[in-house]
Amino acid sequence: MTHDHLDAAARPASRPFGRLLTAMVTPLTPDGSLDLDGAARLASHLVDEQGNDALVVNGTTGESPTTTDAEKEHLIRAVVEAVGDRAKVVAGVGTNDTRHTIELAAAAEKAGAHGLLVVTPYYNKPPQSGLLRHFTAVADATGLPVMLYDIPHRSGVPIDTETLVRLAEHGRIVAVKDAKGDLTATSWVTSRTSLAFYSGEDALTLPALAVGCVGVVGTSTHFTGALTAQMIEAYDAGDMPTALALHRRLLPLFTGIFRTQGTILVKAGLASLGLPAGPVRPPLVDATDDEIAQLRADFAAAGLELPE
Repeated sequence: MTHDHLDAAARPASRPFGRLLTAMVTPLTPDGSLDLDGAARLASHLVDEQGNDALVVNGTTGESPTTTDAEKEHLIRAVVEAVGDRAKVVAGVGTNDTRHTIELAAAAEKAGAHGLLVVTPYYNKPPQSGLLRHFTAVADATGLPVMLYDIPHRSGVPIDTETLVRLAEHGRIVAVKDAKGDLTATSWVTSRTSLAFYSGEDALTLPALAVGCVGVVGTSTHFTGALTAQMIEAYDAGDMPTALALHRRLLPLFTGIFRTQGTILVKAGLASLGLPAGPVRPPLVDATDDEIAQLRADFAAAGLELPE
């Protein structure tokens, strides 16, 4: 069978948000308030220096559980103003309340976001019929493209394959941030739909590409972005030895950034590099000296430097 005769769903999906996205932390001032100037500077660094095609703001890495709706809107506006002419800004709007999620989606669209990241409703554990209704209602509420966020180890509920296949029929549901860690399930969905799958786990990016994913929404990519982009480009070009070498090189940071909650170590690393970060908000706690020392060792193992 030639490529021309392949079913459309079997062809590689498009990349509606590019191939490299970072789930950006939210810079705070020393007293814990929003640092919008810092957010603009960090966004510019991530796009101009680390090669991100898009940024996710107001995700969990952006401390969305502890930022207010007004802060979320201000952050979107600041980041869109800083980089919206050269990168897409995807706003995390997911909550475990459909009505509130729709309100956040409408506010994000008004603030200039280019897309929405909508996580599976967490803690209240809706059935699959509830997920279908939730995601469809949010996608119906704005004109923006939607990336679903499938992360059962946080939400408590996976988005089942059949649910994803049904959601793919919606014209604005175009992508999935896949943190399920189940490449078999991913394979089934990428073979049956044209949804653009983005790895939601930094260390699974390369194997995820092999089963039809198109890129990554990363955390360590605050620091590894340029090299991760090179890895994806090498894979796209069929240069497997280079892609594998970069995967293995970056593995210490792909995994090390999650030795504790990811936001904590990203902010510690950014601070060491003199980039905007600030403290975290409770219930998170700032990195300890031992954690920062280990992060420095993980940087070194990946061939990167984290200054003292």
